[in-house]
Amino acid sequence: QVQLEESGGGLVQTGGSLRLSCTTSGDTFSDYAMAWFRRPAPERQRQFVAAVNWGGLTYYDDSVKGRFTISRENANNTVYLQMNSLKPEDTAVYYCAADRDRWGTGDYAYWGQGTQVTVSS
Repeated sequence: QVQLEESGGGLVQTGGSLRLSCTTSGDTFSDYAMAWFRRPAPERQRQFVAAVNWGGLTYYDDSVKGRFTISRENANNTVYLQMNSLKPEDTAVYYCAADRDRWGTGDYAYWGQGTQVTVSS
């Protein structure tokens, strides 16, 4: 079973950039499709942000397309989310997710604890 740990969140001004990292352990990283989701507030639903499959194919939500880039480094067991041109509406807890059998916008089997991203106006 894979474990996931996010890092890289923080406070940034509108228009700024952050890079989130998600490091995995416990299983073979390359066997997993990876994704990032976010939850803007505790009472709101978790939202899909971006995904990368086993072969490196990527998919993005329209709200982040052109601003965010997901990438994976199998040698380092890590998936990244480069976030540029950040907006206040990007403020959320960002979660890393992994699944051996599926990818895209749907549910994933394994989740990290999340990292807070706050974009000030």
